[in-house]
Amino acid sequence: MTYKYKRVILNTILMGPQCEIIGKYVLPIFRSMLAKELVQTYHLSQTETAKKLGTTQAAISQYLSSKRAYKGMDHVEEFLPQIQTLATDIAKKIVNREIGAGDVTPHFCDLCTTFCKKTPTTKAAKPENNS
Repeated sequence: MTYKYKRVILNTILMGPQCEIIGKYVLPIFRSMLAKELVQTYHLSQTETAKKLGTTQAAISQYLSSKRAYKGMDHVEEFLPQIQTLATDIAKKIVNREIGAGDVTPHFCDLCTTFCKKTPTTKAAKPENNS
């Protein structure tokens, strides 16, 4: 009996603590979308974006080239429009100096709450039998 990658993630989502799941899959996607928004829409440099987000230029480079954050993306596909909307709104507020990088978390928590309400937590998925 083997587990396919998709099934393992589904089991983790169904059984694991919600904040851990959000932190592992959704938050990196959000950070990537936010970085892309700041660089592509507002024309900030990678270094400036990194400073505003409290990360490194190398991380921003990986977000921009989609080398970071997109593992398991198909499992949160229904939330991508909400994540993108939040990233767009937050980027605008960061550029307009309405909020700092440290103020992003409360806004992200609203998205997290929405995600948790729509993610079932009571039944674990059965593994596929590929014998």
